[in-house]
Amino acid sequence: METPTISIVIPAYNEEEGIRQGLERIVEMQFHNRYEVIFIDDGSTDKTFEIISEYPVKCFRHNVNKGYGAALKTGIRKASGDKIVILDSDGQHDPKYIDTLIGMLDSFDMVIGERTDDSFQVKRRQGGKRFIRMIGEFLVEQQLPDYNSGFRGFDRKLIREMLHIMPNGFSFSTTSTLAFLKEGYTIGTFPIIVEERIGRQSNVKFVKDGSKTILLLLRIIMLFNPLKIFFPTSIITFFLGISWGVVGYFISGRFPNSATLLSIMGMFIFFIGLLADQIAMLNRTKKT
Repeated sequence: METPTISIVIPAYNEEEGIRQGLERIVEMQFHNRYEVIFIDDGSTDKTFEIISEYPVKCFRHNVNKGYGAALKTGIRKASGDKIVILDSDGQHDPKYIDTLIGMLDSFDMVIGERTDDSFQVKRRQGGKRFIRMIGEFLVEQQLPDYNSGFRGFDRKLIREMLHIMPNGFSFSTTSTLAFLKEGYTIGTFPIIVEERIGRQSNVKFVKDGSKTILLLLRIIMLFNPLKIFFPTSIITFFLGISWGVVGYFISGRFPNSATLLSIMGMFIFFIGLLADQIAMLNRTKKT
């Protein structure tokens, strides 16, 4: 059997109410005959796995729920295609866009389906998404595409080299976008309309995942560009110490101990930032 050039990876967790629609569309459009279609059941406790098993697609199963990113990692490792396409299983992404995405993968290292303004989005998350976008654009120093869109594709070799830095949770999309940009790979986009998910509500909770988002931002900063934080902090701390020292000298005729500590702290922060930058570069070293 000839090795397929395209693998479609779809993670699923407790999607018994909505997953059949996507499966029907995949079969209707003959994707299962043209491409390798892989579903990852991420430890579902409902009938998700049984429903997937009714269709002519591959399905791998986690014994426990490991997370969205972990499911994608499993699918990517199991895939044999040269290009990987990922999309959600909850009915939000229409498979009709798959051929457009695949066509663009000939010209770009990553292709992202950008949600149009009239696409369904959960309003309570928009503030957090804007905040993450600001941080991301500050780190990569360029405008970001739809960084957390779950409908995207990439060169299999490139994404496999980065799997060791990809998180197991919901931030796989964000991290992969920033990683490709930071490494200088090309990213193409095209508009898609996203529908409201079918079945259960999303697992993402405003309060619970708000803290995760903050940790995500810190992790992204330390992974991709720690000097963006350490360098300005060190400069500000150092000059605060010097300024306070000058003021203290004119007031009391001596350089205050607190000013000395601030100045030394500024230098230490700078050198710690250099060390963090070197560690970050080592962590991003490509692995196969």
